[in-house]
Amino acid sequence: PRSSVAGLKTLAPDAMTALIAISQAVTASGLPQDLIELAKVRASQINGCAFCLDFHLKLARQHGVPQTKLDLLSVWPDAPVYSARERAALAWAEVLTLVADQSVTEDDYAAARAEFSEAELVNLSLAIGTINVWNRLGIAYAFAVSA
Repeated sequence: PRSSVAGLKTLAPDAMTALIAISQAVTASGLPQDLIELAKVRASQINGCAFCLDFHLKLARQHGVPQTKLDLLSVWPDAPVYSARERAALAWAEVLTLVADQSVTEDDYAAARAEFSEAELVNLSLAIGTINVWNRLGIAYAFAVSA
């Protein structure tokens, strides 16, 4: 590893505290943690961050996400195991994670809003934005995956 979460906390304590605070605020928002973890795992799959994928798969299991949903996550559009709300969260996670390749369309927004209130969608967007920051840090600094 080039650094670690602890190393970055030492180098940029205020920024890292702020990043952690965003995650804590999303958790406190009432958005179901299993749904947040599904979105974070999917974004981490797309970005290829082994550290974050390992970390959030463990959290997803702790929050009761069934193993079948975790196993099929990379092919979620073709897997019938996800609820409409989970599908909306996963689609939103993908469009926000891949925003550099495509814009967020009115149809994307409308599909997400069909399942989430405005406040829920803001919190889901913050969760997705935050995991994308963590993914970039994990990849840039080659965070070690725990054994």
